[in-house]
Amino acid sequence: MKMKKILLLIVSFLMLSDVRADIVNPAELVAEAAFAYDQGKYDEAAQKYEMLVDAFNGAPDLYYGLGNAYFKQQEFARAILNYERCLRRDPSHQDARANLELAQLNCVDKIETIQPVIFVTWSNALRDFFSADAWARFSIFAFVLFLAGFGCYFFVRRVAIRKTGFYGGIVMIVICAICMFYANAQAEILTSHDHAIVMAPTVTLRSTPADSGTQLLVIHAGLKVRVRQELSGWSEVELSDGNVGWMPTEQLEAI
Repeated sequence: MKMKKILLLIVSFLMLSDVRADIVNPAELVAEAAFAYDQGKYDEAAQKYEMLVDAFNGAPDLYYGLGNAYFKQQEFARAILNYERCLRRDPSHQDARANLELAQLNCVDKIETIQPVIFVTWSNALRDFFSADAWARFSIFAFVLFLAGFGCYFFVRRVAIRKTGFYGGIVMIVICAICMFYANAQAEILTSHDHAIVMAPTVTLRSTPADSGTQLLVIHAGLKVRVRQELSGWSEVELSDGNVGWMPTEQLEAI
């Protein structure tokens, strides 16, 4: 996505958002961040985007811009973290998904992911095609069509229209239920914080939450893990291949 297009999207969002007291002109700060990025001042751009995401953590394009700034500095773990945060809020953000894949190519760990059955894979792909808000809007639209269909069935005398309204209403209520299911699934992803990115260059997973625990394997910065539980400054994490171990919580950054 062009940086100018990103700028327009972000400014539009900020105009509809509550402004934090210490950011007097968020649109101007966005413009400064985009200008610094275009001038190759990626560290400065990252600092300004960090200020913006602290104030407006619901804007996916802010995380996308921040991820790009870190990517240009070859801070791939932080780039991955912000691309993941962007996709968590807007799973349909194809630019963030493409850049995430590029950033992951620069990471040390290449771990095979346990793939679910094909139907689950298809369902997850469909779920991630739209955001929770988009699925919710589709469900409302389908419900309105359902009401219109049954209105035709009860109040129109022509048999053909009544049949169309009846069967069309059934189809719409099914579509409404599906959209509500995916909206809820996306909302759960948005509110959950059980995934994180490894930020330390090298981490040793251990069998117990202590430095004396048996060393299981070594992982590196940029790897995405699922946090199963936390205990006394340690986190039990699960890798995408099913391996589990303990690591210091401070070496993780929640998505």
